[in-house]
Amino acid sequence: MSFVRYVRSAFQLLGAAALGLGSAAAQAGAYPERAVTIVVPFAAGGPADIYARFVAARLQDEFKQPFVVDDKPGAGSIIGTNVVAQSKPDGYTLLMMSNTHTVNETLMPDKPFQLMRDFVGIAPINASDLMLVVHPSVAARTLPELIAYAKAHPGQLTFASSGIGTPYHMAGELFKHMAGIDIRHIPYKGSSGARTDVIGGQVDMMFDAVTTMAPLAKAGKVRALATSGLERNAITPDVPTLNEAGVPKYEATIWLGLMAPRATPPAIVEALNAAVRRIVARPDVQALWRQQGAVPMSMGVADFDRYLRADIAKWAAIVKLSGAKAH
Repeated sequence: MSFVRYVRSAFQLLGAAALGLGSAAAQAGAYPERAVTIVVPFAAGGPADIYARFVAARLQDEFKQPFVVDDKPGAGSIIGTNVVAQSKPDGYTLLMMSNTHTVNETLMPDKPFQLMRDFVGIAPINASDLMLVVHPSVAARTLPELIAYAKAHPGQLTFASSGIGTPYHMAGELFKHMAGIDIRHIPYKGSSGARTDVIGGQVDMMFDAVTTMAPLAKAGKVRALATSGLERNAITPDVPTLNEAGVPKYEATIWLGLMAPRATPPAIVEALNAAVRRIVARPDVQALWRQQGAVPMSMGVADFDRYLRADIAKWAAIVKLSGAKAH
């Protein structure tokens, strides 16, 4: 090939690449041109649903297009998550996820998707401590009393969760292992049903998000025994942590984030990340979440990817340690 033809060919390739980049930029710049759906693979009324609606309303303000929340609970988040995994990777179907998903990578290896293969992380949203509550009929007013009762009556006490692999389930399994007690897991299809049956006395106890359970404890519908962070929660300063009340080094939280199908254009992922980070950085949002016991989380796309992978590894170790099974 002559030098002139080589130069002409190089310029043609550069021109084509520039056109392609321009097209991608234009596509991202125009995003979104219609409604965006955020699929919540958990039952309505739980933290994922509540904060998905909170963030959706503010993303709608940011992008001037509707952001619609669609609850698709079932199978420990598998049903709704698989809907997103199979959707078109164009930024119009997003996933509200939690550390249920990072747990399930180990707990449910035969599920139809793999988190880091089939999804890309957009941004984390917030994290909350959990609260261990019992029905007022349970003969334990403190955590040490509950542990002593459970040891004296192995297998008799029950704990509810919003499903296998959820943070509420794993918090209970970790509690069982670290306290050396035998309590029976009762999984539900969502946190609302589990919460209702603990309040009704059909199940003895539950780990639930502080943001959701604190008002019910204050109203006397359940008895709060402990929170799951290493330090006392700001909205429940009178409630000790498990760590200080008898289970040293115990820590478990629930955190939420947004993901999209893996092949979603990077420019769209970055645009959504920037928008979420602007939302969680707002002083009014931070003040409101602090009142609810939630801590804002903010990371770039690459940092969130590393966080997800580290959390998968962390929960893999805990699943193995606890002996938790997906049944």
